[in-house]
Amino acid sequence: MGPVVQRRPPVMADVAREAGVSHQTVSRVLNDHPNVRGETRARVLAAIGKLGYRRNHVARALVTKHSRTLGVVSFDTTLYGPASTVYGIEQAARAAGYFVSIVSLTSIDRAGMRDALDYLTGQGVDGIVVVAPQRATARALADLPLGVPAVAVEGGEAGDVSVVCVDQAAGGRLATEHLLALGHETVWHVSGPSDWLEAEGRVAGWRAALEQADRQVPRPLTGDWSPRSGYEAGRVLAGMRNVTAVFVANDQMALGVLRAFTEQGVRVPERVSVVGFDDVPESAYFSPPLTTIRQDFGAVGRHSIEVLVRQLEDGRHGLERLVVPPALVVRASTAGSA
Repeated sequence: MGPVVQRRPPVMADVAREAGVSHQTVSRVLNDHPNVRGETRARVLAAIGKLGYRRNHVARALVTKHSRTLGVVSFDTTLYGPASTVYGIEQAARAAGYFVSIVSLTSIDRAGMRDALDYLTGQGVDGIVVVAPQRATARALADLPLGVPAVAVEGGEAGDVSVVCVDQAAGGRLATEHLLALGHETVWHVSGPSDWLEAEGRVAGWRAALEQADRQVPRPLTGDWSPRSGYEAGRVLAGMRNVTAVFVANDQMALGVLRAFTEQGVRVPERVSVVGFDDVPESAYFSPPLTTIRQDFGAVGRHSIEVLVRQLEDGRHGLERLVVPPALVVRASTAGSA
């Protein structure tokens, strides 16, 4: 038995030879150049299919100075919101013809952000998306390299960077106004961590809705996004007889609140109505199914990539701010006040 000969992958010259055209014509077809006859284009595409030719993106990047790769910096992708946002960005980037290189940071500080940005720019990415849900992340955007197009997702007022975000304050308003419309005198709130911009926006919307309705604004209880922290807040709320409605800043904490209420004999929604935030896939299967605020992470991903591609391909340098509206999803955890 003789030695195994490994067949080299086909190159552009092989495609040109198979199609009976020049190397330049193959290049024009691959780059969708308009000055190629339909018959010639079809012949080249048939040769590509027959040979199984794949473009060498590294070589193309050396010629065009574009890698067709976008960098994404994210924080704590184990949380539903950031993880869903990154997924939406990745899917939108692929649909636009870009690869994605992701750096996930366990904590946000200037040094960590700088290292992530250095790593991505060292890879030659064409642009960068930073998922910036915390104040520290937004401040670290000052270290974005000059000349590299960038977009901040949930970045608050990110200074010299375009921003794509969900209207968190509008979500807080929707949740609170829904509960008030059911006849509840006021709405208690279990907030997220104070250094998160999303938590801040939800608190602002909740407070504004109560103040506009001239209702008492209770002091919020603070959690850390986990079911455990929601459970602890729920135990406190269960012991307060005047609580009839609770807006919880995410669905995971709402799950903890529901567990605490069940253990303390507080019936939902008969005695207390509960609204969450995010519309995680499991929320429809909580007991009872959870009324919540849905964030369209797919739209956030699409818009962030659209803004970045406009900077890359159209040469647009003006700052953009795109705000995605949330939606109220009503389920069985809310009812009119007795």
